[in-house]
Amino acid sequence: MIDTMKLRGIISERGLSQRKVAKNLGMTEKTFYGKMKKGVFDSDEIQQMIELLNIENPVEVFFAQFGA
Repeated sequence: MIDTMKLRGIISERGLSQRKVAKNLGMTEKTFYGKMKKGVFDSDEIQQMIELLNIENPVEVFFAQFGA
């Protein structure tokens, strides 16, 4: 499960908006927001975000374990 709060924080820290990230991923804002709401992205999208946002520890963001 994706830690969407952490992902939103990283997007903000990098000076980007969710709109710009969606555009870089080649999807509409609506699609991006829907995926954020569900906390589900496919592996290609995750890889693109890791590179775009320069995420140093992607496991903490994209493979978060809640309540463990």
